[in-house]
Amino acid sequence: MKIRISLADQELELLDDTGTTLRRYPVSTAANGAGEEVGSYQTPRGRHIVRARIGADLPLNTVFTGRRPTGEIYSTELGETQPERDWILSRILWLSGTEPGFNRLGKRDTMRRYIYIHGTPDESFEQAPRSHGCIRMRNEDLVELFDAVPPYTPVEIV
Repeated sequence: MKIRISLADQELELLDDTGTTLRRYPVSTAANGAGEEVGSYQTPRGRHIVRARIGADLPLNTVFTGRRPTGEIYSTELGETQPERDWILSRILWLSGTEPGFNRLGKRDTMRRYIYIHGTPDESFEQAPRSHGCIRMRNEDLVELFDAVPPYTPVEIV
């Protein structure tokens, strides 16, 4: 398995070992575009791996803070009480760069920047650059992807 994310198309492809596309999903990447620097709020490019899978078997729309479930389940009503909150929902695929000096180590380290593939409120999802650097997905799409990919799955962001 391999994941390829196109910043230009705002699309994630799940590929098998031969490179055949198994599934395509709409995504939302950084509003600030592409970049690797800490504090840039940009989506890092290049080769990565899924370093950690967080949230297996938790209910759809589980709310996470600091990669831990808060005990909340997202609803439109909850969202209305905190309209500025950057919701991380359902599952987390935590990415780690594999290219030292580009997206790994120092001020360009994807994992230390806490870059994830994660769920977002479905009612506000747009297939357009809107995130703070992470890759946002619809929750059911994310759970399907999460269940299909093991730890250390290669991820390429182009």
